[in-house]
Amino acid sequence: MTDNSKITLYSGGHKGAEAEFGRLAEAWNLQEVNISFEGHNPERTRGIRLLDREELRKGDVSMEIVSQRMNRTYSRTDKIRSVIQSLFHMVNKGYHVIAVGWIQADNTVKGGTGWGVELAKLFNRPLSVYDQERKGWFAWENNQWIESTPVIDTETFAGTGTRFLSDDGQQALNDLFVRSFGPEKQ
Repeated sequence: MTDNSKITLYSGGHKGAEAEFGRLAEAWNLQEVNISFEGHNPERTRGIRLLDREELRKGDVSMEIVSQRMNRTYSRTDKIRSVIQSLFHMVNKGYHVIAVGWIQADNTVKGGTGWGVELAKLFNRPLSVYDQERKGWFAWENNQWIESTPVIDTETFAGTGTRFLSDDGQQALNDLFVRSFGPEKQ
């Protein structure tokens, strides 16, 4: 792909990995859509797409299903529900799902990011996760994580991840954009 302006990042604009995805998308002249909702204050406001209640409901799922799939329980369900609903919209719109976080022993990814990762698995989407503890990229293939260095080569992708982006995680994202789109245009 040569025309970066035809490529769209779908993210949430949250502090950390999502904000970094947005900064990089802007630097490489990609389209940026940040899925948000009332009461959410994203760090990134470029390309903000505010979902109303009806749109959010399209991404609704039982918290019991989320808890079972993620092997954990959620005590503040009303707060996390909107995040889970917005993740559905990000993953539904972005074909390749790319996340930064921590892959756990049960093959889920830590935190809210994990639900976006689980949706990518359920939707059978290309899925790449930078594990900040192992300092490496992994892809979900044949129901297991394998080491694999991603490249963004689709017209849409979802970028999500931890609020606690490490220096290594930030460098991994920058390297991803360089690998995918060449050196940053000055």
